[in-house]
Amino acid sequence: MTRFPFLGTTLETLTLFLFTAFFLFYGLVPVFGGAGIGLVGADEPRYAQVAREMLGRHDFVTPILYGKPWLEKPALYYWRAMFAFREFGIHDWSARIPSASFAFVLVTLIFLHMRRFRPGGQLDAALLTASCAGILSFARGASTDMQMAAPFCIGMLGWYAWYETNSKFWLFDLYFFVGAATLAKGPVAPFLALVIIAVFAAMRKEWSILRRSIWWPGVVLYLAMVLPWFIAVQKRNPNFLRVFFLEHNLERFATNRFEHEQHFWYYLPVIVLSLMPWTVIAIAALVNAVQGSVAEWRARRAKFHYMGFQRTGDAFPEFLVLWALIPVIFFSFSESKLPGYILPSVPPLTILSGDYLNRMRERGLKPWLLILHGVLAGGLTTLVLLLPRLIQHSDQMPPSNALIAAGATGFAATIFILITVARFGIRRLRIATMIPVVILLLFLYGIGPFFGFGQIASTKGTVQLIDLTYSARPLAKILDQIALPNTTVAVFRVRRDVEYGLSFYRNRKVANYEQDGIPREQHILVARESHVDELRQKLTGRRYEPLFMYPAQNLVIYAVAAEE
Repeated sequence: MTRFPFLGTTLETLTLFLFTAFFLFYGLVPVFGGAGIGLVGADEPRYAQVAREMLGRHDFVTPILYGKPWLEKPALYYWRAMFAFREFGIHDWSARIPSASFAFVLVTLIFLHMRRFRPGGQLDAALLTASCAGILSFARGASTDMQMAAPFCIGMLGWYAWYETNSKFWLFDLYFFVGAATLAKGPVAPFLALVIIAVFAAMRKEWSILRRSIWWPGVVLYLAMVLPWFIAVQKRNPNFLRVFFLEHNLERFATNRFEHEQHFWYYLPVIVLSLMPWTVIAIAALVNAVQGSVAEWRARRAKFHYMGFQRTGDAFPEFLVLWALIPVIFFSFSESKLPGYILPSVPPLTILSGDYLNRMRERGLKPWLLILHGVLAGGLTTLVLLLPRLIQHSDQMPPSNALIAAGATGFAATIFILITVARFGIRRLRIATMIPVVILLLFLYGIGPFFGFGQIASTKGTVQLIDLTYSARPLAKILDQIALPNTTVAVFRVRRDVEYGLSFYRNRKVANYEQDGIPREQHILVARESHVDELRQKLTGRRYEPLFMYPAQNLVIYAVAAEE
């Protein structure tokens, strides 16, 4: 290897590309494992529909949903989804390409940044980021969360590169990518960046970096990126400032108007789950970084007192700690909490973890820490293997044979990790942990039987089960077979994701009995099974008959005659 040093770089780059592409795109696109899960939740189908309608209208300014302005979020996701729709067609998977591609760019730039400024831990930091649950899940979502988190994190890495090198070139990263994050979610991006930098400056008693960070070419670049759309959308929609800034920023933070209230400590389990299977390593890295930062802070304080200011020590762990903690603390005070809000806190923790593993290669991890990591990875393996049974029979314990098979597989994953590290050292912890993650992704997307998991997963792939249970796509396909495209579909007492999902897949707004009233024309009605008795009063004087039941989501589908 010393005679051919370029081979090491080539192998690292190839490993990075192959694993990252697999983690982020496998099961997402048809050419790479199938079309995956249909759009789930209330947000995915709405955001995808907005992009579809903007593309149909050739309108790049006003987000439109069912023909009316939809001013909750800025336009970056819609623009990128419009481009994906134009290139690949309008599909649920193409609606997710913007998130997956941004995650890929984020992982790549983490690798490049670490190789430039912290060589040795770059591959660990990048692949830990790509394979952790938070990035894996949000990279596969048609939402604005990754649109904000990825550029925001790239911008923060650029700012720290400027802090270390004092080269203005790196400030372009800060202003450009924070500008992109602003176009994804609004003023929260520059606000968080300012708070992180300000607290960092205060901790290091380097207040001058705030003044020096204000770079006029960067400010002009930021404003040139952000202002044109905000001005244009306000001119077309005079209520934009009120709806977007007051209702969906200030009121969302200060009130429970949007019914996302959670406990103050809500984000602690969220961040723990987001980092799996690397949670134990990430916590160890965070504790190590906090201890080192406190020691350096005390040393700086003493030097400042006796010798005057002098920059000392490695500030990178301290910066990453602040970057990871501040979004969690800030959003913990919000009355409205959703998991995606703290996605920007995940990459600094995985970067810390990669750097920590690099430093531990010579000293080795403490045995109890390695055992805990292996047990967590094995537990995650067991849980994922049992997921199909839990989806199908949520009110029952899985049968003993499934528990034994899943538990034995999880135990095998734990032993594999421990033996691999004991034999080859910490350098192989990354690959030893990622192999079970790769197998689990293959299992989730329908090839479980090839690994002998038939007894655990029954006959259906896990993705198909999730699709049937949580997405409106399978039901929409059935409705397409029994109804013409222009047939009215209505819903009664169903979940919002069913209503919005059917609207996207049929490309036509679904009527809601409770909000829009009962359509006068003949239509198909989708009702929750537990509320069918209420239809007798609702449909007095109208003929209606059941067509079929959809037990996966406890729905009953009716044909309702026209009003006489």
